[in-house]
Amino acid sequence: MKKLQTTLLFVAAALVCAAPLPAQAEKKAKAGLPKVSASRTSPHETTFVRVGTDRPSSSLVSITYGRPYSARGGKGDARKIWGGLVPWNKADRLGSDEATLIVLQHPIEIDGKTVPAGAHTLYLVPSESGPAKLAFSSHIGKWGIPVDETKDIARVDLKKATLAQEVNQLTITLENHQTSGLIKIAWETTEFSVPFTIKR
Repeated sequence: MKKLQTTLLFVAAALVCAAPLPAQAEKKAKAGLPKVSASRTSPHETTFVRVGTDRPSSSLVSITYGRPYSARGGKGDARKIWGGLVPWNKADRLGSDEATLIVLQHPIEIDGKTVPAGAHTLYLVPSESGPAKLAFSSHIGKWGIPVDETKDIARVDLKKATLAQEVNQLTITLENHQTSGLIKIAWETTEFSVPFTIKR
């Protein structure tokens, strides 16, 4: 039964990711809303991790996101990312094209807040001087911009670190630390991270 529930959850998330973008753009045009391009501008990737000490009792977490380059289209001169392409203190879609999607097999506890199992949108509110925030939203299956801040489930503080080597493409990784997991976001010479634990 658990395997079936997990399979159905991830099939649902895949269907959300594969929503017919041209149809969405046509609907927006008919409603008089800004036209959104249905074509992707960056490579896309799904990263996942099983959090736990053994496979039968571990919990699956996955993130699907667009991976923009520092240089437009991966060619030419690099753009300034933090405080430039990604402004400080403003909600950012954390990726490109469709909104970044996180799928949780079980609820997680993160920075003292509980995020329920299922599919959620992730976005970022970076800060130069204070703690940056990672937001979990129920507003899923949409284009990444504009960011809808009205459907937040939780916002959590991120730890900020400086990287020794520059990262020229947005990279999100998930780590298993046996009893907890870790979300890491790296781009340019900055890395943001936040630990989480699985709730049963």
